[in-house]
Amino acid sequence: MSVSGVIVPAVTPIGESGRPDLAAGLRYFDALAAAGITKIMLLGTNGEGPLHPTAEIGAFLTEAVGRWRRLVPDGAVVVNVSAAGTRESLRRAELAAEAGCDAVALSPPCYFHHDERDIVEHYRAARAAAVPVIAYHIPRYAPPFSAGSIAAVADMEHVTGVKDSSGDADVLRRWLDVKRHRPDFGVSQGAEGAMLDALAAGADGITPGIANLSPRLALELVDAHHAGDQERAALAQKQVVRLLGVHRVRPGVPVVKAALAMRGLCRPTVAAPLRTLDDGELTALREFLREFEPELIAGADG
Repeated sequence: MSVSGVIVPAVTPIGESGRPDLAAGLRYFDALAAAGITKIMLLGTNGEGPLHPTAEIGAFLTEAVGRWRRLVPDGAVVVNVSAAGTRESLRRAELAAEAGCDAVALSPPCYFHHDERDIVEHYRAARAAAVPVIAYHIPRYAPPFSAGSIAAVADMEHVTGVKDSSGDADVLRRWLDVKRHRPDFGVSQGAEGAMLDALAAGADGITPGIANLSPRLALELVDAHHAGDQERAALAQKQVVRLLGVHRVRPGVPVVKAALAMRGLCRPTVAAPLRTLDDGELTALREFLREFEPELIAGADG
């Protein structure tokens, strides 16, 4: 699977049972496709992946991948399978492959402070996955890649690319250096404030959580960059940074789901122990989003 262009790290609709439920967000996936999005990532950070037990994700993945195939026949789906241990990650990868995904994203194992050798062995074990593996570098939640582990993991044929959400330009350059001896190795920038800089440095694409609220801005940024219109690309990046202010209402997934719920696209329910927004936060969110209305994802009423 290519990581070029825009990959939206999708939210996970949650039904009344508290489990992932595609029916709770059908209009959301429809709206992404209608906006021109062709690639999505399921169960990532924006998808609350680690909060959903492995036993509860199989049916959802099958339904979500199937839905996306119908909406975007030439599209692609990557599933985040990161977990605290290798065995759990491999089980999640098995379910993702059975659901028909194109690739899995895998971060270093979280919780413990794993050393470089642990991380390398974790990715070596991922060779057992039935689909390509995209390394997921998100040091905010999992051990960071070192120069040594980047080199080792990038030499593994089953690892075909990386989503780098570190926001560290030096680390991004190390991933980009991989392309010198492995031109087909894909690099996607996940740090939303530095997307244009990453593309200018040679990244293949972006995976911005803010694209849940404004797929148009993400697509505009990439299209303008590739067209050589850096003024238009810079304006899109500036607007993205402004829209990121939504997280001042409350950082993270709850505010994104609340905004989508306001547009009639998805239930606002989040996985415990995350909390939905209170009345005061909802008022602040409505006020903040008002000026961005032309750029937001289309609501259920069109």
